Amino acid sequence: MENFEFVSPTQFVFGRGAELTVGRKLAEQGAKHVLLHFGGGSAVKSGLIDRIVASLDAEGIAHTSLGGVRPNPEITLVREGVSLCKTEGIDWVLAVGGGSVIDSAKAIANGACIEEDVWELFETKRPNASVLPIAVVLTIPAAGSEASKNTVISNDELGMKSGYGNDFQRPKLAFMNPELTFTLPEYQTAAGLTDMYAHLLERFFDDVGAVPVTDNLNLSLMKTIRAEAPRVLTEPDNYDARANIMWAGMLCHQGYAGCGRHEDWATHGLEHELSALNPAITHGAGLAVMFPAWMEYVYAENPARFAFYGSEVFGLTPTGDIEADALSAIDETRAFFASLGMPTTLEELDVCEEDIEKMIPTLRANKGEAFGSFKKLTMDDARAIYRLAL
Repeated sequence: MENFEFVSPTQFVFGRGAELTVGRKLAEQGAKHVLLHFGGGSAVKSGLIDRIVASLDAEGIAHTSLGGVRPNPEITLVREGVSLCKTEGIDWVLAVGGGSVIDSAKAIANGACIEEDVWELFETKRPNASVLPIAVVLTIPAAGSEASKNTVISNDELGMKSGYGNDFQRPKLAFMNPELTFTLPEYQTAAGLTDMYAHLLERFFDDVGAVPVTDNLNLSLMKTIRAEAPRVLTEPDNYDARANIMWAGMLCHQGYAGCGRHEDWATHGLEHELSALNPAITHGAGLAVMFPAWMEYVYAENPARFAFYGSEVFGLTPTGDIEADALSAIDETRAFFASLGMPTTLEELDVCEEDIEKMIPTLRANKGEAFGSFKKLTMDDARAIYRLAL
C-alpha cells in the first residue's frame, strides 16, 4: 500500500425527499445568498427548481439563478458565474444536476475567490485554498463529482478540455434522492454506468501490487454496477436499483477506491480529447470505446492483473493460460459496455483517422510527453490506442 492523503468533508443527505431539506441544511451552515446553478430545461420542467427555490425561500436564503450548463461544461458560462458571485455577494454555490453542472459549479466557486481568470487554475494546476462552499442536488449518477476533488472544463476557443483537482472544492453538502433519476433517458443512464465503472478501472489498473482493502472495495463496486445495470435500464423506476447505483457512483470517484494506489487515468485523458474535439460526444460513450482499446494495448505489462479482474468480476474460470484469460477479461469488458447500448468503435462516434493528429497537441498539453502509470504512454502510444479504437 502506497502512502496517501485522503479527505472527505461532504455531508450526504440520501433518500426520498432529500432535496426538500436544502433550505434548512444551508441555513444551518449560515448561507445567505446562493448561486443556483443548473443545466437545461429538465430541472425546471420537472418542478425540481421550484421545489428547491421554495425550500430556500422558506429559510430566507436569497438566490441568483444561472442555468444553461451543457454536457462537457464550457469556460464561458463559468466566467459568467464567477462575475455573478462577485457582483451579487454570493456565499454558496448550489449545483442542481449531474457531473457537468457540478464541475461548472466547482470552477465558479474557485474563480469567485481569486483575482486571476479561473482558466489559469486549469493551466497551472496551482493549489487554491480559497473556494466558495458548494452544495449539490444530484440528478444524474455518473461522474461522482458530488463528493470528488475533481472538475473538468472545456475551453472551446482553445479546443481543450482540462481537469483540475483540489480538495477544497469538494462539495460540503450532497442531496441524493434516487427518485430524481427515474426519468433519465436510457442512453444517459447507460453512459453514466459506463463512467462510474471506468472510474474504478482507472484505479484498479496501475503499477502498484495488490492492495486488498482497496482492491476488494473496487471489485465489489464493479460487481454491484454489473448486477444493477440491467435492472435500472429495464425498470427505470426501481428505487432500490437506482439507490444502489447512485451511492455506487459516488463511491467510485470519491477517492476511497484508490487509497494506497497510484491510479492510472490515461484513458480519461485520451477520452477528454474526443469530447474536446466534438463536445457532442458523451463522456461515458467515449470511455466505452477507449477503455477496451487501452486494455488491449497495455495488458502485457501485467496480464495476471487482468486475469484476476476477469475471474473476480465476470466469474471467468482460469484456463492456466494467463494471457488468454487476460484477453477474455478485456472481451467481457467490451461486451458489458455494448450490453448497455454503448458504442464500441470511434467510427460510431464519427471520429476518423484524420482526427487523431488533431487531438495529439492538446493531449500533450494536458498530460505531458508521458502519462499513465500501468504503462507509461508516449504520444506515439496514444496514436496507436486511438487507431485500435477506430
